[in-house]
Amino acid sequence: MSVCLMVAGAAIALASPDFTLEWTHSVEKIEWREHWQVTGNRLHLTRAAVKGSGAGMEPGPDAVLQDGWWVWAPDLPPQPELLLAASGATVSSWHLCDGQRCHDLGKDPGKPVAVRPCPAG
Repeated sequence: MSVCLMVAGAAIALASPDFTLEWTHSVEKIEWREHWQVTGNRLHLTRAAVKGSGAGMEPGPDAVLQDGWWVWAPDLPPQPELLLAASGATVSSWHLCDGQRCHDLGKDPGKPVAVRPCPAG
């Protein structure tokens, strides 16, 4: 099954419908990880994890501590797209990984990086 994402207007082929999005919080300097799944023309957040808590990044109410990460299943409806800030002033870029390859997004200052499923067909 071929799956792809449109990232900043360019198609990225994925090894599977599942991918992770990782970054370091710009203020708290704490790692954050989200697991997403491409489902049709939507992106479904299946799991989130954070290495700590702080300004605007508290673990979910049902979070459990696993290997140093607070992990939970967010209650977020499937999304048509993700908009990732690209200030160029943060600790790290966004890392989008599909299990085989990783892509750094939003490292340089500019418009937010749009991530959405590729159009069908």
